[in-house]
Amino acid sequence: MSTVIVVGTDTGIGKTVFAAGLTAALGARYWKPVQSGLEEATDSEIVKALSGGDILPEAYRLNMPASPHLSAEDMGIEIDPAHLVLPLVEGPLVVEGAGGLMVPLNRRVFFLDVIAQWNAPVVLVARTALGTINHTTLSLMALRNAGCNVVGVAFVGDAEPDVEQTIAEMGDARHLGRLPFIDPLSRETLTDAFTAIDVDKIRSAL
Repeated sequence: MSTVIVVGTDTGIGKTVFAAGLTAALGARYWKPVQSGLEEATDSEIVKALSGGDILPEAYRLNMPASPHLSAEDMGIEIDPAHLVLPLVEGPLVVEGAGGLMVPLNRRVFFLDVIAQWNAPVVLVARTALGTINHTTLSLMALRNAGCNVVGVAFVGDAEPDVEQTIAEMGDARHLGRLPFIDPLSRETLTDAFTAIDVDKIRSAL
């Protein structure tokens, strides 16, 4: 099994759109272990629509759009990391994290703790907006301190060449390319835009 973990520096930065593009580019299956918030389209539903790939069921589907530990507590349950075992599938698997790395799954475990145990290559998705140097370099430090294999950083947003170069150089990370804001967003427009991402670098890490 060849697995790549897609994580973000924060929530709402385009990580799911990137994961959809990567799922299509690799011809992969997709898994979102923990989904918080069910009122709007889930990340799995978005990825299915944008990639056409096979979607695996979530381990936890939580009603409230909040941190997973709070969403689980709202339903009277606790997320058990032992249930977050990578599925055994044929071919590539794209796994999308929830929010940022330090999102609590319960009152004792961060999502980063589980990601480190999976021992799979990680792609960090970062926005190009103000503040991204701090958020991205901190996330890179956290991943490496946890022993994760970081493939590189993929950016989402308007081009900020100096900022992107600063992160790549000072964060000692590969620049995997940048997705612009895509409007209208569809399977076709995402496929076209994803040609700017160095999928070969990601594939070589699997």
